[in-house]
Amino acid sequence: MKSFSLPRPGAGLVLGERDTPEPGPGEVLVRLRGWAVNARDLMILKGFYPKPVKPDVVPLSDGAGEVVALGDGVRAWSVGDRVAATYFPDWLSGPGTPEKTADDLGGTLDGVLAEYAVFAEDALVAVPAHLDYAEAATLPSAGVTAWRAVVEEGRLVPGQSVLTLGSGGLSTFALQFAALGGAHVISTSSSDEKLAKLRELGAAETLNHASTPEWGAAVAELTGGGVDHVVDVGGGGTIGQSMLAARYGGHVSVAGVLTHEGAADPVLVLVKQLTLRGLTNASRETFQAMNRAIERSGLRPVIDRRFAFEEVADALKHLESGTHIGKVVLESA
Repeated sequence: MKSFSLPRPGAGLVLGERDTPEPGPGEVLVRLRGWAVNARDLMILKGFYPKPVKPDVVPLSDGAGEVVALGDGVRAWSVGDRVAATYFPDWLSGPGTPEKTADDLGGTLDGVLAEYAVFAEDALVAVPAHLDYAEAATLPSAGVTAWRAVVEEGRLVPGQSVLTLGSGGLSTFALQFAALGGAHVISTSSSDEKLAKLRELGAAETLNHASTPEWGAAVAELTGGGVDHVVDVGGGGTIGQSMLAARYGGHVSVAGVLTHEGAADPVLVLVKQLTLRGLTNASRETFQAMNRAIERSGLRPVIDRRFAFEEVADALKHLESGTHIGKVVLESA
């Protein structure tokens, strides 16, 4: 089978041939048909990822495919089932712990950038029937994290207000989930063209943060005091404005760190009595709950461009360019 590996950070991806693995007891062999790339993958490739990465790792955490073989004792799956892998194979339910989140695909464990991969029986979820494999591959990281931010941790109530930042995969998922839940969504971008697309996806109001650098205060003024929820993906460069945009007693989910520069005044957390919560993916149980909602609503992930499996380098370059809206994916014929 074809498989990519990363000999060491900065060395570039290497495409090679490996034996197709055999599933052991309690394991499932999946023929992968769709993959999604994330900012995390770029960090790992360049050596900036803050967590351990195994030598010669098979990259990428997000993949979907069909079950083709079962190991002894597997009862949950049948050959032909359509599945996606969970980002943290050991986080099945409940709150995250150091033990549950110690191992992650494409990091401490080999990831999914291969034609076939073996997974533990309980490290997979069924994917919504109306999605193709590339669409399903967008769910494990961006989808699950956005769902946790808006629904599980944010406890969104219809009629509340939500602010999303930018047009990447996590932010477009957060926008879609918030709109689905009856929220008044405000979205930001530095591109008027992207803002038009975000309005098509359900944003009630949009704001160009390039022409309005003090967008936090602008959002607070626009909403008469601030939004109920902010889904922040920028990190150091945006968290200060996000806290300004939140209402008194509001909720700010830190779901990504694209920039480390910038400063935030912690006094705002005290004065505004904010809940500031960091999020790194979620449990298999959360993944399954999100998939039920996606299937019942018919929601489709936003995909910017599709590349072939062998074009992963081009897909990563496109992701790094920042010109995308939604997810960048790979798919096999």
